[in-house]
Amino acid sequence: MAKNPQNRRLAILADRIFDGRRWHRHAAVLIESSRIAGIVSRGELPQDCPRTEMPEKAILAPGFIDLQVNGGGGVLLNDAPTPEGMRAIARAHRRRGTTALLPTLITDTRERMRAAIAATRAVAGADGVIGLHLEGPYLSPARPGIHRKEHIIDAHMHDLELLCDLPEPSLITLAPERVPEGFVQALAAAGVRVSVGHSEASADIVLRALDEGLTGVTHLYNAMPPLMARAPGIIGAALSEPRLTAGLIADGIHVDAVAVRAAFAAKGADGIALVSDAMPTVASTNDRFDLMGRTISLHDGRLTADDGTLAGAHLCLAEAVRNAVTRMEIPLEDALRSATLTPARFLGGEADRGALISGARADLVALDERLEVLSVWADGERI
Repeated sequence: MAKNPQNRRLAILADRIFDGRRWHRHAAVLIESSRIAGIVSRGELPQDCPRTEMPEKAILAPGFIDLQVNGGGGVLLNDAPTPEGMRAIARAHRRRGTTALLPTLITDTRERMRAAIAATRAVAGADGVIGLHLEGPYLSPARPGIHRKEHIIDAHMHDLELLCDLPEPSLITLAPERVPEGFVQALAAAGVRVSVGHSEASADIVLRALDEGLTGVTHLYNAMPPLMARAPGIIGAALSEPRLTAGLIADGIHVDAVAVRAAFAAKGADGIALVSDAMPTVASTNDRFDLMGRTISLHDGRLTADDGTLAGAHLCLAEAVRNAVTRMEIPLEDALRSATLTPARFLGGEADRGALISGARADLVALDERLEVLSVWADGERI
């Protein structure tokens, strides 16, 4: 990793720079120490400023931010809910352009939840780990997906003592119909982001939870009832309500391209956060792993249990952006915003991450014209 010493200036030049909101042509990102100093035209560059020039037609963008990462580099968080496990997962994804993420614990025992929360508190801020995503255990048994039913439980108010110890920014996915009144409100008051997922909730239940502090939808379309004319459910609430940010897995397997375009058409890039739902096969040569006693196998890019149940995704966020543009016909700036500024805003950190603005962290990714990752910078250091 190339170092950018304290107080050193650096300019990164590219034909196209996306700052999270708009494009800059033939410009440069100025970095001072580990922060963005601004974007300037090439003619405005100080003569004595060291510079790195990207290849012709390269794109420079904020580092990607992933809200749902179960594993990577051969490591599954449920197997290694430790600081070391989290760092290993984050480093595997960082090399692929994701400079900040929420390691995600799939429904597990209370002991594993405690271990993951403690590990997050110990490592938050290092290697791009910014918080924890607890996907469960307060889910609907009718929509378990790959989650083990024996670990899915109803929530009780006494659970808040553990959950409110989550460091900010963290996220919990739950089924609002399975939690007591005031539960979502208490989590939101403690600074925890709350998403609906693996749920049978009606649109009315979702909208009531929204008024209490619900702000997200976990992997839109998956593990929830379909949208119906007289039963719009979670999908209808998500598509119609601008206060909800919907996570979306753009691997071409979890969601059809038409459904992806429909979500972007309804909510815009400001309402869609691309997520990977990545498993340990990402950045690894492994083609199978154990998930709480079930063997998960990788075939043709699809991760499934023996019964065919989808088990997360063999996907990183750079691939999700590329898929959204090349396979789903989403405009490039929308796909990039959905992987940068939108998740940053969802977590309340848009002044620090997700945009190339003065004072933000110098987290950047350079992509070639095929949207393959060329280079990554984290806190001003090239990886």
